[in-house]
Amino acid sequence: MAGGLMAVHGSTRRLLAVERLRVVVGRSQIDVIDEISFTVDAGEVLGLVGESGSGKTTVGLALMGYARPGLTIDSGSVKFEGREIIGLSAAELRRLRGGAVAYVAQDPASALNPALKVGTQLREILAAHQPSEGAGAVQDRISELFAEVRLDAASRVLNSYPHQLSGGQQQRVMLTMAFACRPKLIILDEPTTGLDVTTQRHVLDSIRGLCRIYRVGAVYVSHDLAVVADIADTIGVMYAGRLVELGPAARAFRTPGHPYTRGLLRAIPSPTRAHVLEGMEGQPPRPGARPKGCFFAARCKFAVAECRAEFPARHEIDRTAHWARCIRAEEVSQLPALAELPLREHPPLGAAERPLLRLDALNATYGEHPVLHDVSLEVRPQRCLAVVGESGAGKTTLARCLVGLHTARSGTIQFDGAPLAHDRRKRSRDVIRSLQYVFQNPYTSLNPRKTVVTLVEQPLRQLFKLRASERERRVIAALRNAALSEDYMTRYPDQLSGGERQRVAIARALVVEPKLLVCDEVTSALDVSVQAAIVELLHRLKRDHGLTLVLITHNLALVRSLADDVVILRNGRVLEQGQKVLDNPRSEYALQLLSDAPGMSLV
Repeated sequence: MAGGLMAVHGSTRRLLAVERLRVVVGRSQIDVIDEISFTVDAGEVLGLVGESGSGKTTVGLALMGYARPGLTIDSGSVKFEGREIIGLSAAELRRLRGGAVAYVAQDPASALNPALKVGTQLREILAAHQPSEGAGAVQDRISELFAEVRLDAASRVLNSYPHQLSGGQQQRVMLTMAFACRPKLIILDEPTTGLDVTTQRHVLDSIRGLCRIYRVGAVYVSHDLAVVADIADTIGVMYAGRLVELGPAARAFRTPGHPYTRGLLRAIPSPTRAHVLEGMEGQPPRPGARPKGCFFAARCKFAVAECRAEFPARHEIDRTAHWARCIRAEEVSQLPALAELPLREHPPLGAAERPLLRLDALNATYGEHPVLHDVSLEVRPQRCLAVVGESGAGKTTLARCLVGLHTARSGTIQFDGAPLAHDRRKRSRDVIRSLQYVFQNPYTSLNPRKTVVTLVEQPLRQLFKLRASERERRVIAALRNAALSEDYMTRYPDQLSGGERQRVAIARALVVEPKLLVCDEVTSALDVSVQAAIVELLHRLKRDHGLTLVLITHNLALVRSLADDVVILRNGRVLEQGQKVLDNPRSEYALQLLSDAPGMSLV
């Protein structure tokens, strides 16, 4: 691939031009996005970043002339190679999509047809858009693409159904399908969310390489700024349906002109610097409830009276095609991004402390398939142990063994000096209370038919005999410890944001006053600002309430910010462990994980 990259350099040409794009709810005048203008040249990658609900995906879909059910493209222009896309007939759009313009969805498991083998789906795309290609040419094209996205065992993958592939393999199959017909523009919607750093690195390298080889323009939609900084040439920052900053990636991230961009950057953990994270309070205004002036003013530390009078115009920064919609843009761009954020302090390890949790020669299987091999580790009180590794390393299986949800295991697990039963149902109430689990996905771990007070109160009903007044007192205390007020008690999960749902899940675990909290990828699907708030919450609980944490994650930057000790798993075995794993890795695998982790040098 490297040779191909060096060989392809053509003159820059304008590929996509978006002008004042507006999408509204139905036939109303309530806009979801508005005043969206930008350009993309051949071979250029534009990163669109912002919190959930900012309109990133709506923009990405509108670039193909599509609006989700309930939405309508109201006005504006989207020109692809000078041709207007808005207003094309359904037949013209079908010819365009998949051929000249390709789309990679966020969730490959739902985007791929579960009833068809991968090879069948690939051949269908090529047959639809390149019907003149013979069988031999199609097979050669597939083999070429598999090599470019680093998909090994091509024959096995082609003969597999999507569910038989890993998440990383599914995502690379989606990339193969997107690039199969040599499109000129590709739109990528969160294509690496939830992938481990190694798989993520391969996917990012594949995208960047394919764009450069074939001079493909790309719009990369993501809430992960570190990933976008790693791949994008230009950055567009969206907030509440508006593009609030646009400019060259290096400059926009190093000298952000909008306070919102600055806030996002200050919430990102660094893989090299363990600094305190700074989340942004509040929520973006929803469509139909946006204020007259700057939409960010209610959350902004730099806001003045003028900000609330009218929506700010573009303010150029340094005359470098870098602008921000903020009246104080020039002033904000002069401020350091991260340098003044204090470093995280980790408590020293007491030599005489007895481990709260100890694993000796733990083995686990799924059926006849071994998953964990001879795993031994210790977790000291009031410390955070991070367990990291690639997908399939055995991290979640280890967590499930700890809480008694995976029983096919051997070896011993000691908690607070006593052995733990394999099955949670055979453990005492006191042990269940002391060892709590927070699941990865807050959207599926909370019963949608129950209110917050019922969800948080449930463990109290199961593990204690308490009066209703005492249960209510403990629920309110747990919500406050999770940075939520009692106003949330009557709400249902669908009335909460992702971050609020995760805080409810944490409150449900905290309400029984556990000694150890097992957190399984609790921030993987959250915006960086919400992630920062959750990380600071966990750190405060550890420091102020004596909580011990086991953090299952693939986010090495998060490990740097929160963990006191680190265990690296590979193929179910402990490869390295200790306090200095990230600072002084000894194995090539650990070095590779660290080098694969996306990061930004802003200090």
